[in-house]
Amino acid sequence: MTTPSKGPAGENQLFWVADNVIANDFPDVNAALREPDGLLAIGGTLDKARLLDAYRKGIFPWYSTGQPVLWWSPDPRCVLELDELKISRSLARTLRRKAFQVSFNRAFAEVIAACGRVRGRAADTWITREMQTAYTRLYHAGYALSVEIWIEGRLVGGLYGVAIGRVFFGESMFSHVSDASKVALCHLVQALKQRDFRLIDCQVYSKHLQTLGATPMPRAQFVNILQNYCAPERTHQWPQTFDHP
Repeated sequence: MTTPSKGPAGENQLFWVADNVIANDFPDVNAALREPDGLLAIGGTLDKARLLDAYRKGIFPWYSTGQPVLWWSPDPRCVLELDELKISRSLARTLRRKAFQVSFNRAFAEVIAACGRVRGRAADTWITREMQTAYTRLYHAGYALSVEIWIEGRLVGGLYGVAIGRVFFGESMFSHVSDASKVALCHLVQALKQRDFRLIDCQVYSKHLQTLGATPMPRAQFVNILQNYCAPERTHQWPQTFDHP
């Protein structure tokens, strides 16, 4: 279970998460710190049950090598409404050229490993070996999804995340050539719209995400959406390979 840690004035500052999975293991997201924004709990493991419980409650893990697992729920939340995806003129030209081959779930392990490498030095990445192993388990259990971008059989871009019910929780993306990850996002959005998904959780704001149409959403509104769209769970059949959205 979670145990509050006391600050200098006796206020609850952080919650420690036990290694064993217990129902209602996480504190309410409103207990998250304001600085750093959204830090909620520390510790525990990345087993499947805990990860799924966290995502359903609006919580995600984010930490570096050598740290315990840190659990976050920022306010506001960065989200992408599916109809709000912004496709620039240059990206539209790339899509029309059909220079890439696109696949779903063909190379999940390769995608998550590539996302970890492009974040900087391997020792500094938050996509640790532990994270890669945990999300690969989610993939084999049918919850995690990857989109791959190929040129002549070479993996040049992609993204991965977690799909629960009708919400996609985006984790990371990478590009080895211009526009590759954006093309992956365009295909993902099309596939999600066809399956009546509600939105993509982008977690935290960045200028790059903003250029693609992501906007801030109050955490309370986001959590309410999760309560309505993450249960009951549905099984989704994802496309194999196609040319363009």
